[in-house]
Amino acid sequence: MIVALLIVHVLLSVTLITLVLLQHGQGADAGAAFGSGASATVFGSRGSANFLSRTSAVLATLFFATSLALAYLYSNPQQPKSVTQQAPPVTQKGPAGSSSGKQQPQAPKQNSPEIPDVPENPPKGGQ
Repeated sequence: MIVALLIVHVLLSVTLITLVLLQHGQGADAGAAFGSGASATVFGSRGSANFLSRTSAVLATLFFATSLALAYLYSNPQQPKSVTQQAPPVTQKGPAGSSSGKQQPQAPKQNSPEIPDVPENPPKGGQ
């Protein structure tokens, strides 16, 4: 959706720039009044100004609408940004005998023979 809207936005901007560059400035009306180049226009002496100005006004409105739509879509993303946000939340299971009714196996509390016991308070003096 965003990519399609971005493509339309770029096409509108290029078309709008082209139409603005095709239009005559206000100083060009003095030359057209004396017949200079008026016969070479496709739309007549006054028709091109109205057609191009209306078309550029419509394109400018569409350009602003796509700008606002893109700003909204980029500021409020609907999809998670990373893989960790897509993962389901981790739920902690309660202790044995909880309301779930399942008994969880308990690990034996005796020390393994490979691991020696470490005293709680080591002797002082380096002994």
